[in-house]
Amino acid sequence: MGATCAYAEEAEIEEVVSTQSRTEKPLSAQSGNLSLVKGEEIEFLGTTHINELAVRVPGVNISRNDGQEYLASIRSPVLSGAGACGAFLMAQDGIALRSAGFCNVNELFEAFTEQAERIEVVKGPGSALYGSNALHGIINVITPPADTDKGRISLEGGRYEFGRINISKGVLRENHGVRAMASVTHDGGYRDESGYDQQKVNLRHDYTGEDWTISSNLLLTNLDQETAGYITGLDAYKDRDIAKTNPNPEAFRKAKSLRYWSRFSTKISDNIGWQFTPYARVLDMEFLMHFLPGEPLEENSQTSFGLQNGFYFNEGSDLELIAGADFEYTRGSLEQTQENPTEGSAFLQATIPAGKQYDYDVDSIMAAAFLQGDWAITPKLHLTAGARLEYIHYDYTNNMVSGRVDEDGNECGFGGCRYTRPESRTDDYTVFSPKVGLMYDLSDTQSVYVNLSHGFRAPQATELYRLQRAQTVADLGKESLKSIELGIKGNEDRLSYTLALYAMKKDNYIFRDSDFFNVDSGKSDHIGADILVSYDLTDRLKVRGNVSFARHRYTFDLYSGDVNLNGKDIDTAPRHFGSMQLNWRVTDKLTAELEWVHMGSYWLDPENLHKYDGHNYLNLRAEVQIKESFGMFMRIMNLTDEKYAERADYTSFTEERYFPGKPRSLYAGIKANF
Repeated sequence: MGATCAYAEEAEIEEVVSTQSRTEKPLSAQSGNLSLVKGEEIEFLGTTHINELAVRVPGVNISRNDGQEYLASIRSPVLSGAGACGAFLMAQDGIALRSAGFCNVNELFEAFTEQAERIEVVKGPGSALYGSNALHGIINVITPPADTDKGRISLEGGRYEFGRINISKGVLRENHGVRAMASVTHDGGYRDESGYDQQKVNLRHDYTGEDWTISSNLLLTNLDQETAGYITGLDAYKDRDIAKTNPNPEAFRKAKSLRYWSRFSTKISDNIGWQFTPYARVLDMEFLMHFLPGEPLEENSQTSFGLQNGFYFNEGSDLELIAGADFEYTRGSLEQTQENPTEGSAFLQATIPAGKQYDYDVDSIMAAAFLQGDWAITPKLHLTAGARLEYIHYDYTNNMVSGRVDEDGNECGFGGCRYTRPESRTDDYTVFSPKVGLMYDLSDTQSVYVNLSHGFRAPQATELYRLQRAQTVADLGKESLKSIELGIKGNEDRLSYTLALYAMKKDNYIFRDSDFFNVDSGKSDHIGADILVSYDLTDRLKVRGNVSFARHRYTFDLYSGDVNLNGKDIDTAPRHFGSMQLNWRVTDKLTAELEWVHMGSYWLDPENLHKYDGHNYLNLRAEVQIKESFGMFMRIMNLTDEKYAERADYTSFTEERYFPGKPRSLYAGIKANF
């Protein structure tokens, strides 16, 4: 069986990655800030949510909400709000899951992580090949190639009516390969009236000819989720009876997606390669915003067509260059409708009338040119440098009456309606982002590096056109992030390690101020260290651990009441977190792993007055190979049945509120090759 032995043994095979160059390159040649989770490890983990995988990557903190929902952090606080997702580029096979300007905070649930070839994580601003949204980092899910005629199936079940089937089958014919994969999941939910059904289907075709290599991929996903909301009250997650409750049984999320790409590669001459990738997306989502007064329904959709185009010069030589251009067109739409009258105070009832609140379309064009080079100055010293020039255009059309009025144009009491619709307009952003890095090989097994980079993101459409209160125009510029990173990495005998120190400064970050205006005057700094160490205690026993230390602070004058936030920690930004795994290959057929997950304390509010104390819990996983083509596996999540919160925050309306962690849960299953 693949996972039992391959993950435990981790045979000495050259690891390759593609995120930084769009072609496969050795991981050892990358200047440090890229982490890799291999397919064998992904299969062994059997994750039910992306955060179970993220705890193994230094610098990454995926905060789990309910069902498949989450908020992300990569060398950053856990970001929330309309444009929070714009700080990260989530991709599959190097293509963003959603268009720049149209991100969704939960979009990774539409990637096929369950059967990924590998997952690559870039921490800090992305390379010159990626533009808007690659601000704090990139998570890139790589689809396995159609390079086998074998099949694989796994069946598993677990607590709270969890059930899942994963299946894949390949076919090889001369220079063609086809691989079909599917994943079907049902989760009854730990909390009352919650749970989800999710289906993913992927079809991959690879062709290798004399002149051309062509790969094509079609991915379809569907999610039907009954969502549980926050529980409220100080330390409410510690009471199991309260933790199981669902204050919002009416909440739901439905999401469908279709993604297609074809990648064409050829050699124009002995030293010039050409690769171009046309792609398309069709996405549709609706969910009940149970966290807002009146519980409106959001319906959003987007259709995108794009092209990635690159020329590769002198691959394998001392001076490699990549030059290219990207283009993308997107048609996005959003409607927000409230079915029932608002409950609560007279103010809320008067300012949030039932009916349609937003209805707009946005046509977006992105065009970019980039250049990236890798120069072996000496056999030990490498210089990597690149730059990207990107243009983004939004053409916004308001399909309703403009202004701070209801859908019929009537004014609301108490000075006006809560939701404001700006007049139709256009917005344009042009950004230049450079990056340079040096890597020096101290020996055959150890290297040091330094990276300087500048990332950016354009405002998201919801930040520009989904306004509130008296704001009629959001005059927003781009967010920018300047980063410096120093690191060392090595792989010596039984020991491998990486240590990265970084300092970042963010300017013009977008937030909603106390007047409910979207503004871009925010400033913050981010200083930290990511450490990953793996050591083979014996030929069969290995320990691996990662830890992240960081401080994320406001660096501008912003008052909340009488409190100036300047210099205070940003909320939901733990100063330390990490995990450790003890992996034991008991026999050639049996592997077991004990995992410790640690989350440090963090502030719940910008004023730094309310705190979550953090948590620790254990997971146990095991897999046994019974026959050459048949095996069994099990995992116990939260082994010691700790009471903890997956996510905690604070508002003046609800005070402390939490998404509780699951109690101890057993999962077990079988898998077979055919």
